[in-house]
Amino acid sequence: MSYLEIGSKAIDFTLKNKDNKEIKLSDYLGKKVILYFYPKDDTPGCTQEACDFRDNLVSFEEKNCVILGISQDSTESHIRFANKYDLNFEILSDPDLEVINKYGVWQLKKNYGKEYMGIVRTTYVIDESGKVENAIKVSRVKGHVEKVLEQL
Repeated sequence: MSYLEIGSKAIDFTLKNKDNKEIKLSDYLGKKVILYFYPKDDTPGCTQEACDFRDNLVSFEEKNCVILGISQDSTESHIRFANKYDLNFEILSDPDLEVINKYGVWQLKKNYGKEYMGIVRTTYVIDESGKVENAIKVSRVKGHVEKVLEQL
């Protein structure tokens, strides 16, 4: 599976947030959506990334952006993660990998000589009309959120 093309229409989806409320991508037409995919709740890199988004939320809102995070973790895991770190944006659960696969972020990964399938940390910027403006494969968590802000 490959990443969505820049300029293509973002694939609409409906996923549940930590409160089991259904969230649709299309509900955010008219705003930019920072759609980021991350591997696992409450792990060092994912926590750093989520907290960086949390700490910069006002800057994103000033640019007419909303932030949506997606992982395959359960809504129960998301509740614990959001509460532990006071996350102030939506994190969505995709346990069946439906959206994760459609956005091309479920890929072969290598770590310490082992190969396995997993989520490749990726951030999509979706414009106000629902088109993919940018797709950023995250090589380093530190500084990533600031880089996204600079590109808006």
